[in-house]
Amino acid sequence: MNDYYKQDKKKKLKGRLTNILIFLLVFLILILSYILYEKTQVTESNLSQQNVTIERTTQTIEEVQEKDRTVTEMIAEVNDSVVGISKVKNSGSSIFSDENITSLGLGTGLIVGEDGYILTNAHVSGEKYSKCYVTLVDGKTYDGSVVWSNTDIDMAIVKINQKNLQVAILGDSDDIKVGETVYAIGNPIGYEFQRTVTSGIISAVNRTIKFEEDEAETYMEDLIQTDATINPGNSGGPLVNADGQVIGINGVKIKSAEGISFAIPINSVKAVIESFNTNGKFDEATLGVFAFDKSVLGYINENLQFSEGIYVARVNTKSAAADAGLKKGDIILTIDGNKLERMCDLRCYIYTKKPGDTVTLKIQRNNREMEIEATLKRK
Repeated sequence: MNDYYKQDKKKKLKGRLTNILIFLLVFLILILSYILYEKTQVTESNLSQQNVTIERTTQTIEEVQEKDRTVTEMIAEVNDSVVGISKVKNSGSSIFSDENITSLGLGTGLIVGEDGYILTNAHVSGEKYSKCYVTLVDGKTYDGSVVWSNTDIDMAIVKINQKNLQVAILGDSDDIKVGETVYAIGNPIGYEFQRTVTSGIISAVNRTIKFEEDEAETYMEDLIQTDATINPGNSGGPLVNADGQVIGINGVKIKSAEGISFAIPINSVKAVIESFNTNGKFDEATLGVFAFDKSVLGYINENLQFSEGIYVARVNTKSAAADAGLKKGDIILTIDGNKLERMCDLRCYIYTKKPGDTVTLKIQRNNREMEIEATLKRK
């Protein structure tokens, strides 16, 4: 009896030990499985993050490459609209002779109308009705006639008898920012270096510079300052933004300072270009005044101060302004309700009008405001 009881007790004890061992074994297996699962998850997570990093890096490289391609293609497209302009026709392979570039009026132009309208500087093309020679991207040279010229802003439009030309895309020069990347294109030292491209940034906007010509002082206002290299033969060529849009026409370089050049904002002549492309002519209206904005007054009289409008420095005799009673010293605040801060604002608005149109000017005279009406005349 006792032997049977002892054997039974041993069997029960052995069964319990076996169950404990099985439980421990299962527990260990579960722990090991959990550890292996966590390691697998961490590894997969790391690989996923690495893949994302690689993908992002690849995307960044592709974006840079795409940007580079875009700039290259953009310059190529603009180049098709850039022309050479000369006052002398050369029978050789180049339209440029060995004479001085400035004396021959050598420079650059920009196609702004598919029917042969070309924008350039007035000092390159000459005055209205004068003749010049235009060389296109294919190397062919054509006779050009100056159909419009304004020496106050040094801009002109030349017409050649050609159709279906590659027209440049014009941007908004009122929307440019200091520090923006720009490209200057032109013929810096003659036809042999045609369509040279230089790059830089917009250094400043709305600049005013003073010239002394024929013993008289003149001013150019609202200019774009850039550090892109501009040489004499670049005059009349485009200043282009990163989107391939023309925002200015290269015109002036300060000889006494390296890296300081200026361009005339493209918005100042958009109305003229549109009129030629739409009507084949530009019937220019004029008010007959020359005015300065606040930034110029320091050159003239530092005691003159005002916060709004433009200061009338000259009223032409027998002009619309003279007939309306406008006087030197008046400050024009608005024209037809449009605020004026720069002479360019007034000029651009007048360019949208025709001779015979009447405009309303709000002026300030002796600290009193009044309104006068002026009927524009033909220039």
